[in-house]
Amino acid sequence: MFTVDEAAGLAEKLVAPLGRRWRHVQSVAGRARQLSVVIPDTEGDVLVSAAWLHDIGYSAEIGYTRFHPLDGARYLREHGWPDDVVNLVAHHSGARFEAEERGLATQLDEFPFEDSAALDALVTADLTTGPGGERVTYDERISEILKRYPSDDPVHRTWVKAAPILKESVQRTEARLVGQPR
Repeated sequence: MFTVDEAAGLAEKLVAPLGRRWRHVQSVAGRARQLSVVIPDTEGDVLVSAAWLHDIGYSAEIGYTRFHPLDGARYLREHGWPDDVVNLVAHHSGARFEAEERGLATQLDEFPFEDSAALDALVTADLTTGPGGERVTYDERISEILKRYPSDDPVHRTWVKAAPILKESVQRTEARLVGQPR
């Protein structure tokens, strides 16, 4: 069994060389820890580990398909990480929509999709954190993504489709936070 500290260490090894993305990952992991109050205690470390690891697929060391959720999940599976962590990484933040755009849906299907409170929390942590680690609203984050990628890019096309659906994930997480200690 791997620990959150091991996830953080692996993320640092693979993502820190990528500069600003490392600040994003650190902030997403911190936000995931805060959001872990909305999921069962047994899943808290899974969520935080997945938050640390969600962008490792951007590393040139492991990125083969250039679709980071798939590359990251395959790497983690090959190295014996628990399925629940691997599957969260595979499906974080609308990966299923982008896989479709890129013709990689069949490959992503190697990893079971589970619509869960943990996935909602990971989506929320990732999509309320800007590319440099700053806290942003969901709408600000989507606007930033759409501005960064031209309209003919698969990422832009993905977010045009995925944004309303993933906003529901964020709203579910926010609703679960009501009444939780801060």
